[in-house]
Order: sequence, then structure tokens, then C-alpha cells
Amino acid sequence: MPGRGNLQLARILGIRVGAGGSWLFVLFILIYWLSKQFHEIIGGSTTTAYAIAVAGALGYFASLVLHELGHALAARRLGIPVVGIDLWFFGGLLHMRRQPQSASEEFKVAAAGPLVTLALFGLSLAAGLLLASGSGFGDAVLIRKGATTTPALALVGWLAFINGALLLFNILPAFPLDGGRIARAAIWWRTGDRNRATLITGRAGQAFALVLGLVGLLGLFTPEGAFWGVLTLLLAFFLHQAAAQAVVQGELAKRIEHITVGDIMDREPVTIPAQATLLDAQEEFFLRYRWPWFAVVDAGRHFLGVVREQRVSAEIAAGRPALPVAEVLDAEMPVRIGPQAPLESLLGADGMGQLGAMVAVDSDGVLQGVVTLAHVRQALRPAHPAG
Repeated sequence: MPGRGNLQLARILGIRVGAGGSWLFVLFILIYWLSKQFHEIIGGSTTTAYAIAVAGALGYFASLVLHELGHALAARRLGIPVVGIDLWFFGGLLHMRRQPQSASEEFKVAAAGPLVTLALFGLSLAAGLLLASGSGFGDAVLIRKGATTTPALALVGWLAFINGALLLFNILPAFPLDGGRIARAAIWWRTGDRNRATLITGRAGQAFALVLGLVGLLGLFTPEGAFWGVLTLLLAFFLHQAAAQAVVQGELAKRIEHITVGDIMDREPVTIPAQATLLDAQEEFFLRYRWPWFAVVDAGRHFLGVVREQRVSAEIAAGRPALPVAEVLDAEMPVRIGPQAPLESLLGADGMGQLGAMVAVDSDGVLQGVVTLAHVRQALRPAHPAG
């Protein structure tokens, strides 16, 4: 989920775009560095160079947002709910309600971002060649010392360079980069084993991060590369952390891949009858068991929704103690899951985050059990041999 301390920058097509403190830091550093570089090739006043630097830094982050929007719209098209986009240290991060459930979905979502970046690179390249009239564009793209160019060409050249660099970097087959996700989709499709694909690309991501860290470390020993060496080391650290997390998740998922919700759920949970009054619910259930919510069922044990203690207390205080429980249900709470669903599907389920539990319901809507965070933790706990 998006960081709670992140600042919301915009809402595009209903998708929240936010940024954390690291983004503001990099924005400042990038404007400072670009203003010096642009002043060398544009000449003139420092104010012009600074204005182009601000536009270049914002253009870089706008490119990142468009890249992530490519992922987001592809996910939406596949029916995957999108929470938002967060800009961070060097890139962007898309938050989805669930992960792709097939190799095809994984590939489509992962490939959409690089395709947007490729389009941005092509547009910047075309615009630059048009502005340069066929000459001097290479100097603008590479910001060569001693070369001179116009402010517009310098800006377009920078956008072409940064989008080209992002594209080449991002398609490397190492998780969590998009190239790693595309590789995971390919391995998943070829082997039929998502966990194996995650482990392979996650370890490739760890190896790549170590190589990148070595490059950053070497940069520390050069006068001109010390600053960028530090940034490279930070990037390598973040990438290694993400790749290591993927490896852990892959190993965990492999260990629990044959466990289902039905294997760990409470098959005889306490439920409240739909016809019970709010006063009965309070006295016989909430005050007795001290739970914040209960599943509500009809006479045939069909699951109708959940009722919360806070809502019951509020209605009783408002003078409606005889109101049936069925009238105050939180029926839209996303807590339904099939008993045959894999345990792994519980790890990112909304109900687990909102209620700390999910309700197992069969194809006829009949409640089969309740699975809580405690059940999940118990199932995830490594087994220790007796002795």
C-alpha cells in the first residue's frame, strides 16, 4: 500500500500519484546537477539554465509517472484493482490490490511500462532531430562539454537520453526491474511454476544489485564519481532488498503451495443469526466473546456479511435495540474466499488487512469456516522436528 507519509501530487484517471521524502531529495539534487550541465552547453544567464533544469527534472519524473501509468492501465484492463503510484528514490512503484494470477497477466502488466518509455524515447528523439535539423542533436543528448545548443534542444535531448537510459536499465532480466518481471513471466509460462520463476529472477536481481554496488564502490575512489558512486550504492541497496524479499516470498510460497484455506480455517466459528436483534447480538456475542466483529448467516448458514461492534453499539445508543442484525451488515467488506483457495492468496487479501480474517464460503454461498491471522501465522511457522 502507498506510504502513509507520502504526499499526494495528483490523481490521474482516478489513480493516486504520491511521492516520499526521497523523491524531493533527488529532485533537488537533479535540478542542481542539471543546471550546471545545461549552463555549460546553453550559455547565457544562469536563470535560463536553471529554468531548463527544473523542466528537465520534472520531465524525468513525469516520464516515470507515465511509465507506471502504463503498468496501471494494463492492470486495470486485466481486472486488477490499482491503488496508486508512489515516486521514490530513483523510480516509481505501482500498488495493486492483487498480483497477476497467470504468466500472461504478469507479462502484459510488466511489458506495458517499458513500452511507454520506448514511446517517450521515440517522441523525444524525433522532436530533437526536428529541432536540430539533423545536426548537433548528439551533443545535446550527451551534454558534451564544449558543445553549444539551444535551451529547447538541450531539454529535448535530456529527455531522450534519460528515457533511453531508463529503458535499457529497466529491461535487464533482474527482479524487481520490469525486465526481471518479464523474465519471470516467461519462466512461469515455460515451467508452469511461478515460485520457481520468482526464485530464479529474484536471485538474478540480487546478483545484479551486487554488481551495481561494486560499480558504485569503485566510483567512490574517483574525484568526479564519488557523489554518483554514493547514489549508485543506494540504488543497489534498494534493488538488493527488493530482490531478496522476492526470493524469501518465493521460498515461502513454494513451502506452502499445497496448503489451502480449508486446511487451516476454523470450521465451526461462532456466527450471529440474521434474525437476532442488536441487543441480543451485543449481550450474547460481543460482550461474551469480546470480538470486534462476527460473521452473520441466515437459517441455511448462507454468509450475509459481517457486523461490527461499533455499529451495533451506535444503533443501540440511538434507540434501535430491536433492529435485526441483518439491517446493519457491512455486506461489501471483501472477506469472502473459497475453501480451496491457496494459502498464499490470503497474504495480500484485503480482509486480512481490514479485519484480520477472511470468511470461507463455498460456491452456494454457505459459510464453511473462518481463517484468521493467527491461523495464517501458525501455518507459516516453520515446522521443527521433535527431539
